[in-house]
Amino acid sequence: MAPLTSSTYHRRRILTTKMASRACLAAAATFAASSIRTSSAFGAGRSVGLARSISSLSPSIPLVTRSHANSFQLHMSSTETAPTTTSISSPPRVKTVDAQLSDDPVSIKGWVKTVRKQKTLAFVEVNDGSNLGGIQCVLTFDDVDEATLAEIDKLTTGCSVHAVGQIVKSQGGKQAFELAATSLRIVGTCPGETFPLAKKRHSLEYLRTIAHLRPRTNTIAAVARVRSTLAGAIHSFFQGQGFQYVQTPLITASDCEGAGEMFRVTTLNIDDVSSLVRAKDEKGSDLPGVDYAEDFFGKAAFLTVSAEFWMVEPEMAFADLTSAMDNAEAMLKSVVGEVLEKCDEDLEFFMKFFDKGLKDRLQKLANKPFVRVSYREAIGYLQEEIAKDPTKWQFPEVEFGTDLATEHERWLAETKFESAVFVYNYPKKIKAFYMRDNDEDGGETVNAMDLLVPGVGELVGGSQREERLDVLIEKMKELDLNVEDYWWYLDLRRFGSVPHSGYGLGFERLVTYVCGIENIRDAIAFPRYPGNAEF
Repeated sequence: MAPLTSSTYHRRRILTTKMASRACLAAAATFAASSIRTSSAFGAGRSVGLARSISSLSPSIPLVTRSHANSFQLHMSSTETAPTTTSISSPPRVKTVDAQLSDDPVSIKGWVKTVRKQKTLAFVEVNDGSNLGGIQCVLTFDDVDEATLAEIDKLTTGCSVHAVGQIVKSQGGKQAFELAATSLRIVGTCPGETFPLAKKRHSLEYLRTIAHLRPRTNTIAAVARVRSTLAGAIHSFFQGQGFQYVQTPLITASDCEGAGEMFRVTTLNIDDVSSLVRAKDEKGSDLPGVDYAEDFFGKAAFLTVSAEFWMVEPEMAFADLTSAMDNAEAMLKSVVGEVLEKCDEDLEFFMKFFDKGLKDRLQKLANKPFVRVSYREAIGYLQEEIAKDPTKWQFPEVEFGTDLATEHERWLAETKFESAVFVYNYPKKIKAFYMRDNDEDGGETVNAMDLLVPGVGELVGGSQREERLDVLIEKMKELDLNVEDYWWYLDLRRFGSVPHSGYGLGFERLVTYVCGIENIRDAIAFPRYPGNAEF
């Protein structure tokens, strides 16, 4: 983790999207999602980041290029069948989301979703990933050239095309505009008999097995657009608040909230165990474990808590817990409001197939003040409710010191308050050592908070950090933490310490909440989870 920064002190991080290969980037070029990656997870080491779109990360793998003559050139391998004509006039390209009536010809480029052929014309639905509906291209056989007629016979679901024509009012009722196409060329063929995305509804579990292709489905493409909008809105909010942007390490030698040793990073040859040098004591006798002095970093190193999923983690100087709650509430209202404004078509889709009450829930979050209640009060409300019928609860035993379960969190947000709820001042024994002890109750609680939202439970967790050097050292000793290992962390309190607060927001959890989907693995392009590191 990097040290605390300037007087603004707000911690950020930008990281570019990590993909296994450029091939994945090219295959998923329509998945124009932004990503946020986690950092070391305690104290001053909070961060936030935004990646560029996948298409912008893969400039060296063009499917097509534009020649000096402004014609559309197709590049094919020796195994592909060349279209009858390899180039057509290329007017300005219009994304399907921006389709408006046009007097002049325009280019539409994308992937074929459906093809319907009749005696005198063909209907080709083309989608470029910029919106849900794409655009219908109508090809009247009498108005197109021979090369286009030949291409129509080869069209299949999944192939990529370049169509040229005028955008006109649609004669059908499903869309406002359509392309009256005068020419069409296949850019990349797609064998229908082997294409994994047949025209039917696939389970999300199946789609995870073809994560490189799933952005072409309505659900994952809609998730990608909402995710991208959320990421941009988060950056816009913090920039507008005067926050600074910091990039912090993925690799740490610290144990972050008890999960730091899950993913080890090493250059040692662990395939040949006999070659590993054992750690030794002062007398030279072997100790359990490896001597990491021989490793790349000279000590044991690990990936930060969540190596693939992303966190938004602002840190604020001269700020108490109330300041952190104020900022988190304003941020969420801002970014959710932007999604409501910009992603209505996608939200309507999610309402139809996943969560009928989605937009109503999001509008309440954006417009209704968040409730704030102490942990002691929350426990009292729960005890009173559970006493009515304990058999309805999976975890009916609730008392001061209980780490609230999801069913408790959701009851508070969905039933008790029907609102987003900050629960604050948690018992010291169930929170991290770096959280500031509350002076008013003798240190029994700490200045910590969780934000609970309907439908999910906990969405944000944060605290005021312990800025008092002597108090922090004593807490570390109580927990048998080696103070010397945290010399740099203590320096931040030793040299010009200030009250400071921050919080963490799981970005994929926010995406699932805003989209109304259940599984976090569908909120990121290439999820990593036990038993799976494909792509």
